[in-house]
Amino acid sequence: MMKKILIGLWVLMLSLAATAQTPEQWKALEKDLNFYMGNDLGRNGYYEQKPIAELMGVMAETVGIECVVAAGDVHHFEGVRSVDDPLWMTNYELIYSHPELMLPWYPILGNHEYRGNTQAVLDYAGRSARWDMPDRYYTLVVEDNDVTVRLVMIDTTPLIDKYREESDKYPDACKQDIDKQLKWLDGVLSTAKEDWVLVVGHHPIYAETGKDDIERRNMQERVNTILKAHSNVDMYLCGHIHNFQHIVMPDSKIDYVVNSSGSLARKVKPIEGTQFCSSEEGFSLISADKKELCLYMINKEGKVLHTVRRTK
Repeated sequence: MMKKILIGLWVLMLSLAATAQTPEQWKALEKDLNFYMGNDLGRNGYYEQKPIAELMGVMAETVGIECVVAAGDVHHFEGVRSVDDPLWMTNYELIYSHPELMLPWYPILGNHEYRGNTQAVLDYAGRSARWDMPDRYYTLVVEDNDVTVRLVMIDTTPLIDKYREESDKYPDACKQDIDKQLKWLDGVLSTAKEDWVLVVGHHPIYAETGKDDIERRNMQERVNTILKAHSNVDMYLCGHIHNFQHIVMPDSKIDYVVNSSGSLARKVKPIEGTQFCSSEEGFSLISADKKELCLYMINKEGKVLHTVRRTK
């Protein structure tokens, strides 16, 4: 019995040693191309938002970050009313103020943005040099050291029937042409030739959650059908559920990743396909070279909780 306990402690120590929590350990995660993913952020600096924002900046002093992918719900709870809404200061500008975070942010709309003025979220790009949002859905290539990552940023709220039907709460959702977006998505994936292809939306395709089943059903029917038709899609990344989840399904070669909230997390438990899940708050660091892409799920203490790894 004592031998088993000692072996267990040894394995635990090795596991802890493998997690990043110091600048030296963070540096070991760095590859040719590196960027962050954050979502479900806006709590006016409360809960864990401020310390996580500071951690993102401090880590970027060591790891060369190219950009931040902001996968929706930067503003809780009712979105923003205009580009002059004070929430831009209390949810974003004054929180993510570290000098190393003064780089491009690539946002998409979440369901909470759809409760307010969605056009103001797009228009804020005219006010902020780092808020780079050309449209409700768009694509771009992040490149460094000859490594390329295609980001396909989609607008998921209008793709889900419950939001389209609640026009009093989400007035802009029913106004969007979902067939046009899905045709665009198929076209982008048909021509993507980059080293890695990541599709980013706010809502999950697969996840453990107490939220309405229609959310996942609509995403599976409308989005996942297109993703699975293209062999070049490496990961589908999302937020919305406020915890970390990594899911692999037997009928798909795609890694389905839920990124946790950068402010306040929720409980989670495994389901079919779950490779990892955690109810800790945090963000993700994505690092890539020509042969490997890694998504590191990082908690508020800067520790790597889980790594999603793709290789060629």
